[in-house]
Amino acid sequence: MAVPGNPDAQIQAFASFLLRYHSPDLRSILLSPDPKLHYPLIISFAEILEFDPRLAHHLFSRPSDFLPLFDEAALRAHRVVLRGSDDLRGSACEKAYIHVRINVSGSPLECPETFPSIGRVRVKHRGFLLTLKGTVIRSGAVKMIEGEREYQCRKCRHRFKVYPEMETGNRVVLPTSCPSRGSKGCEGTHFQFVEDSMVCHDYQDIKIQESAQLLDIGSIPRSIPVVLMDDLVDIVKAGDDVVVTGVLSAKWSSDLKDVRCDLDPVLVANFVWRTNELKSEIDIPDDVMKKFKQFWSECRDTPLRGRNTILQGICPQIFGLFTVKLAVALTLIGGVQHVDASGMKIRGEPHMLLVGDPGTGKSQFLKFAAKLSNRSVITTGLGSTSAGLTVTAVKDGGEWMLEAGALVLADGGLCCIDEFDSMREHDRATIHEAMEQQTISVAKAGLVTTLSTRTTVFGATNPKGQYDPNQCLSVNTTLSGPLLSRFDIVLVLLDTKNPEWDAIVSSHILAEKGEARKNNSDGLEHMWSLPMIRRYIHYVKQHFKPVLTKESEKVISSYYQLQRRSANHNVARTTVRMLESLIRLAQVWEMLCTLTSLITLTRSMSSKKR
Repeated sequence: MAVPGNPDAQIQAFASFLLRYHSPDLRSILLSPDPKLHYPLIISFAEILEFDPRLAHHLFSRPSDFLPLFDEAALRAHRVVLRGSDDLRGSACEKAYIHVRINVSGSPLECPETFPSIGRVRVKHRGFLLTLKGTVIRSGAVKMIEGEREYQCRKCRHRFKVYPEMETGNRVVLPTSCPSRGSKGCEGTHFQFVEDSMVCHDYQDIKIQESAQLLDIGSIPRSIPVVLMDDLVDIVKAGDDVVVTGVLSAKWSSDLKDVRCDLDPVLVANFVWRTNELKSEIDIPDDVMKKFKQFWSECRDTPLRGRNTILQGICPQIFGLFTVKLAVALTLIGGVQHVDASGMKIRGEPHMLLVGDPGTGKSQFLKFAAKLSNRSVITTGLGSTSAGLTVTAVKDGGEWMLEAGALVLADGGLCCIDEFDSMREHDRATIHEAMEQQTISVAKAGLVTTLSTRTTVFGATNPKGQYDPNQCLSVNTTLSGPLLSRFDIVLVLLDTKNPEWDAIVSSHILAEKGEARKNNSDGLEHMWSLPMIRRYIHYVKQHFKPVLTKESEKVISSYYQLQRRSANHNVARTTVRMLESLIRLAQVWEMLCTLTSLITLTRSMSSKKR
């Protein structure tokens, strides 16, 4: 069906589409009680393309002109449904605002030309229906903005609407002459504002940044401001992953003395989709899953040998340190979140801290762990942004906005913090809640909210001077006892200056450069490359939810009582979470061997702490 050029015909064409495919959605809007709210009507672009390709082309190439027509068509179809719904007359009421939201998922608009990365947005994209993906790094307060006002010509009494221009700071520009289309044509130049004709909208500024994991090495993540209006305001917050569909526009930057005034790109959103549940999704082909199952079937009789083979692929440039590599694997795999009957959540993400002398490989483990996680943020205690590790309020253009820190941006992934002892005082006061309750409560500059920090923290720090094994960790480091208690596993790495060990380590480093390791490795070792381990970690996190047996609960209970007698109060929580990770790694069926490894690991931890 061809779409005529007449706007009324275009509205009627889209209204018929809505009546045919989205009558149930219109009926649900009718049942909403408040007639003055703004209601979204989500439409798939693929449906419009199938219904009328020419209408879909107009929507893509001229969204600023056609989206208001689509909103008018939604209201027209809404009234038709209301008149034809005799069973809803007592409970339904006519709505004043319905906005059509275009979802491009599964349509041809998911191509790189119309779905580019934020860093590749150019002038050629201006005016088209564009889709961008990123993480919300700033979110402003909800404000009110003028959307339209009505004027009357003093000469012919013709009334017309004027829309503010975003490019000029939402300034209203009146026409040079009367826009009436009478037979004689009025050329009046004096207009009068019509009282109570101003229409205002809810308005919010956010800023999204492209994911650093999708960039090349050395590239700087780019960001772009996004304008949310009406029903879209306040549905996302700092740290959320979003896909935004809208119209690329521009507005003049603030005019400062001796500063060039530029046009800054801005995306006026039409549809916002939160993708937080997809943060750690990794594509695992079926043939890779078969390799995992085949590997463990070969290691069924010797599961610890299979586990050790996997651990050889973790940070292979570092010789030995098997306990640390095992702890890294358990930390990345994580535990299982528990929710009791009252709704109280016990986190399943473990936290790990490496305390050691310089040159013991702490930073190497941090960087390798970040590569194994699909979503990770690497920072240092002092090298983070003004937001620090948590969140802060910054003033942008005279308005206070929340800026997310490293823990918020790493929500659903891994946050690696080097030089953990050099954190700001602000971060030390708020990181306790972020690590244990996995939320950050914010009350700054009139902005009150709660942000999610469901992340695994992997920290590394140097001891304060020479490490004294006879003193506790809080004395050897500058970290307080309450902060140390947030970590489920703490390992101490000491440089013992052993000549024999130095000779072995130097030989290992030199062997990494040559072919010696390739000639001495069997087929199983070749399988566990970095991409394969990365997929395996995601595979076991998705497919295994271990449940403790009565025998394992008895072992943990006895071990907890033993540690209570030795005044180690944090071991019970640590033991449960580490056990769940060990069960996943050993594929559940060798519980006894897993428990043996757990006890060996925790005993070595306790001896190092003492």
